[in-house]
Amino acid sequence: MSVNGKEKDPGALKGEGNTLFNAGDMQGALFFYTKALKLSGSQAESAVLHRNRSACYLKLEDYTKAEADASKALDADPGDVKARFRRAQALQKLGRLNEAFLDAQRCAQMEPTNNTFKEMLRLLGAQSQKKSVQMSSTDARVQQMFSLLLDPSAQPSDRQKAAQNLVVLSREEAGAEQIFRNDGVKLIQSLLGSKQEEVVLSALRTLVGLCTGHQSRTMAIVNELGMEQLCGVMGSGASAVSLAACHLLQVMFEALTEGMKREIRGKDEAILPEPSRELRSMLRHLVEMMPASSVSGPGRDSAINLLVKQVPRKSQRNPDNSLTLWVIDQGLKKILEVAGTVPEMSEGPPLTDNSHMSCSVLLSKLYDDLKSDAERENFNKLCEEYVQHHFGRPGLESKLRAIQTVSVLLQGPSDVGNRTLEMSGMMDAVISLCASEVVCHQQVAVEALIHAAGKAKRASFITANGVALLKDLYKKSENDQIRVRALVGLCKLGSAGGTDFSMKQFAEGSTLKLAKQCRKWLCNESLPPTSRRWAIEGLAYLTFDADVKEDLVEDRNALQAMFQLAKSEDKTVLFAVGSTLVNCTNSYDVDKPDPQMVELAKYAKQHVPEEHPKDAHSFVEKRLMKLLEAGVVSALVCMGKQESPALTETCRECIARVFLALVERQEDRGTVVAQGGGKALLPLVSESTDVGKTKAAQALAKITITSNPEIAFPGERIYEVVRPLVSLLTLDCSLLQNFESLMALTNLAGISERLRQKIIKEKAVPKVEGYMFEEHELVRSAATECMCNLVLSTEVQQLYVATGNDRLKLLVLYSGEEDERLRKAAAGTLAMLTAEQPELCARIPGTTSHWLEILQALLLSDSLELRHRGVVVMLNLMQAEKSLAETLMESEALEILSVLAKSTEQSPISRAAQHCLDKAIEYGIIKKPEEGGEGNEP
Repeated sequence: MSVNGKEKDPGALKGEGNTLFNAGDMQGALFFYTKALKLSGSQAESAVLHRNRSACYLKLEDYTKAEADASKALDADPGDVKARFRRAQALQKLGRLNEAFLDAQRCAQMEPTNNTFKEMLRLLGAQSQKKSVQMSSTDARVQQMFSLLLDPSAQPSDRQKAAQNLVVLSREEAGAEQIFRNDGVKLIQSLLGSKQEEVVLSALRTLVGLCTGHQSRTMAIVNELGMEQLCGVMGSGASAVSLAACHLLQVMFEALTEGMKREIRGKDEAILPEPSRELRSMLRHLVEMMPASSVSGPGRDSAINLLVKQVPRKSQRNPDNSLTLWVIDQGLKKILEVAGTVPEMSEGPPLTDNSHMSCSVLLSKLYDDLKSDAERENFNKLCEEYVQHHFGRPGLESKLRAIQTVSVLLQGPSDVGNRTLEMSGMMDAVISLCASEVVCHQQVAVEALIHAAGKAKRASFITANGVALLKDLYKKSENDQIRVRALVGLCKLGSAGGTDFSMKQFAEGSTLKLAKQCRKWLCNESLPPTSRRWAIEGLAYLTFDADVKEDLVEDRNALQAMFQLAKSEDKTVLFAVGSTLVNCTNSYDVDKPDPQMVELAKYAKQHVPEEHPKDAHSFVEKRLMKLLEAGVVSALVCMGKQESPALTETCRECIARVFLALVERQEDRGTVVAQGGGKALLPLVSESTDVGKTKAAQALAKITITSNPEIAFPGERIYEVVRPLVSLLTLDCSLLQNFESLMALTNLAGISERLRQKIIKEKAVPKVEGYMFEEHELVRSAATECMCNLVLSTEVQQLYVATGNDRLKLLVLYSGEEDERLRKAAAGTLAMLTAEQPELCARIPGTTSHWLEILQALLLSDSLELRHRGVVVMLNLMQAEKSLAETLMESEALEILSVLAKSTEQSPISRAAQHCLDKAIEYGIIKKPEEGGEGNEP
């Protein structure tokens, strides 16, 4: 049949699917079964294809689709026992035990002698009974808690315990269902009005249990409680209650959005309306919380945090940014109201120290989520209109609000901030307000000046026009908050040259003096945390200078003060600490210029950046050791745990960069793991910039290579390491990252079958195979070593058993390469494959005409490891087929094996060689040697 004819024949496509299924390629089999289904015109054939596809989904653990396909097969043929059994398996995994039991019972009736069906019936019976007992027990406990909570005469302590017990019950599916069905939401609604904070917290946590991962319950709860009440609780004064309410709304958002993404829904959720109405209602209430004066500062921060997490797209591949456009249209000016609020002035909603930073992050996220120039222009226009409206109004308060808004924009979507800063009269107003006698006015203006100095062009303008003013403020101001901000302004201007040693804005030594003063402010515990945070901001700029880095790591008190601030409640300090540590560890990216281009630039009298002598590798290594001794790991771990918009993806990238620098030296990796570094890296591989994810994954790889993975990542955590390691196997990553990933996966694959299955499930096998062809020797060897451990899994063995590929040939050829490491890996893989899959032995002679020479070379190798692998392959070949044994014994292999078997030491090599000879004697190919004589060929 022609290729085109084959593509149009459902039977041929089904055959292709069956071949791939048997080889373990579930995705490939799915593709062919689906294609065949589209072309199939026969109901009976479609039923078989649905049944086969159901088997694929079962293997891929997509039980909802497996159940749906098995049901379609049974609709066409109710007597299809295979389809019914597969549906029973899927229903069991979905927790629908009663339905699964009925299907298994029907299977057992159709084939009474089938022990598999009997065993499944027994298991399902036991599971159903256990669930029934659990449900009745749970129901009694729920009723008991309800009675206590509804009893007005009950002691407050008893009511509090009952509320806490409800939280525990809600975390079990059976308990959550009983609470929901027994009208528990109304009871919880009454608890939300309690004056006891612990009771309110328990009520919120119970709702979290009810909503987690359950769309239908979430929609019912949102409609019954109403967003007004939930937002009211979140906007209350108590910080703990506000955070708990924020977490509840986060869980609700996730349950509703996951429900929208589902392609196939279960029977319980099939009749539900789309949750988009509830989502819009939740977003509208959050936006309305922004300017409301009745909402507390922590409550407003929580609302901003939710908008940051829920509105922008999770992936740029998703074309739908309608939520972002809706929030910009309905709420951008309300967000700018918060951004422009000056806390020291009476007008405006109450804020926390983190509110402005949170606003910057939200504005940045919204701006980055826009797709077109028209959308960005609209965003710019709305911001400019808001700033212009306040800046153009009479009175100083309005101008301060406009300048404060510009400050927040400069920290967020800086392009928008720069446009508003270039508005007529804005910079002049900022510089003139710096000289104001009112502390509040000075503070707003100096902060705006600091953020405005971000561009080198503007930094030069401020250096010319504002440095004298900043120096006067620093020297003459009596207010410490103004002085520290003026100091940071000077620091930022002094670091405008970055790491370029030859580009200094100030005179020699001035930068060191500024840094010394920053460290002094940082260590002064009598200052408020906000002022000390500004001192770290200054160091973040100044540590581009290697002399400043050296002085900072030598100052143990300054480091301890910085780490303590990083662990404090002031979240705005996170990025400054991260940036300072990145600079001190030199973990930023450095593009090394082409030497020829450097010479050309010098000849053309163009500026060439110069590296500071103290940025050399030896200095960086010493700085890393001092930071480790000072406790940098515990600070990084605490920073990574923060739940705040201030912990942006860029901030997480900084943390990942520092971790990678800290694990560079092999001897330091144990210290990093012992202090919680391994655990802290895992969230960074999923919640960071693309660069940050790669850096975190590389740090995990380095740890996995040299540490025992079971100790470094105990329990279930070890399985979370696999995906980030596989993510490094792309062409976008460097060869070093590819190599380290392969080494780490090799270690994991050698631990257990479950880990190997996890690696296979993450689609790593084709990637590893691809790197087995890499030109670089080390990468090629590492990939082959990884495959050597992966072939312990039957699924991978089946790839080699399948015909029509050169996988086996590659291993045989690699066993004859000059690179010893590659030979060991290839020969080891060959030894395991021929032991586990004897049918492969007969195919080895057909791989290459030099196969015998390659095996003999292994036997004659100086390396004991290679020799051992060669003997094992020989033994496997001889045990597989007599004809192969005859071919081997007719060659020089007999003589080599005889010599190896006579070794005085009873090593594994000599024993395996003797087994080869014994097998040859058993076949009658050679005779048993006489006493003291030699063995002869027949």
